[in-house]
Amino acid sequence: MMREDGVTAKTALTWLTVELPARFCGEINITNSLVDAKKLGFLVKRIDDKTISGKAAKEVLDYIMKKEAPVDEVIDKLGLKQVSDSGAIEAICDEIIAHNPEKVEQYKGGKEKLFWFLCRSSYESKSGNSKSSSGK
Repeated sequence: MMREDGVTAKTALTWLTVELPARFCGEINITNSLVDAKKLGFLVKRIDDKTISGKAAKEVLDYIMKKEAPVDEVIDKLGLKQVSDSGAIEAICDEIIAHNPEKVEQYKGGKEKLFWFLCRSSYESKSGNSKSSSGK
């Protein structure tokens, strides 16, 4: 099922042998879980196509273990889709800088720890969904 969906074997194996079983408890097991092979395969595909991160996928898996819902719907509901458009990421950074001029000036004046304040602000601005491949 997962190979047909174009997911990598290593990622599929990890999710099938580690992440999914880690969420089985009590009466919930592979035979009666809300997460079937197709749904797990779709979740893994969303990791492989970089729609979501592995960390975000764990949140999605936790959710769909408890409630019947399509993977993409949960990703949207939880706001976990990664932003990979460098223009969108730059806009977030510009907004953070514009809203924190005093922190920017303090950073420029030598308070290097404020860099992490600005990074955290950008992370919180988009619920940690920014992913830049350009390293900016």
